[in-house]
Amino acid sequence: MSESDLSTSSGPRGIQSIEVGGQLLLALVHEGRPMPLKELALAAGMPPAKAHPYLVSFIKLGLVEQEGVSGRYGLGPLALQLGLISLQQYEPVRLATPVIEELALQLGHTVAIAVWGNRGPTIVRVAEAPSPVHISMRHGTVMSPSGTASGRLFAAHLPKALVKAALHGEAMPAVELLEEVRRHGMATSKDGVVHGVSALAAPVFDDSGRLVLSLTAIGPSGSFDLRLGGSLAPALRAAGEQLSRQLGWKPAG
Repeated sequence: MSESDLSTSSGPRGIQSIEVGGQLLLALVHEGRPMPLKELALAAGMPPAKAHPYLVSFIKLGLVEQEGVSGRYGLGPLALQLGLISLQQYEPVRLATPVIEELALQLGHTVAIAVWGNRGPTIVRVAEAPSPVHISMRHGTVMSPSGTASGRLFAAHLPKALVKAALHGEAMPAVELLEEVRRHGMATSKDGVVHGVSALAAPVFDDSGRLVLSLTAIGPSGSFDLRLGGSLAPALRAAGEQLSRQLGWKPAG
């Protein structure tokens, strides 16, 4: 490493080449989409010839991947894994993790935690149902904002522009549906994205009233009670309210 490769800014010295190359990653995060080399280099403030070697190294590490047909560059699998780990370490998620384990036992259905990630509602924790019949969910799964209970819950409480950016060609949920979610304090879905699967989602708010995660119970439609006053919803709602109070939320009025 040469002396010129060390960052000379005030504070602890860093490696300048890493800081320079990092601008390419920051540009991809900011744009939220794969980009051609010239456009990406421009966004990072460097010529394409300088950007290309950085991208080659990032591809080898898995931080960036290049699309085979278009040649555009996007965030790679390692970058996505790092993002998922960061979401899993989020304080509300740590508080909610033992809660979903208890709920799965109590309700007899799989219960998951979803947070809003850079691609939309993302599953970060899953507690499997104790029964032999359960719906399997994977960490990192991105939920549809319009076709799933978790997605509808976030769509009802987040800014419209943010939700639209995560739709990826889907239609925005109907205004009446989102008003109903806010009015009832929960979201439901039946046979939405996957036929035969139903879900209930309850919100968890922080001290500013911002929705930080959803508690989502998922199960086979034939044995899943979607009624808001039924066997599942009250316990799920109560758990969400208890977590919200732990985070400093106070109900209106």
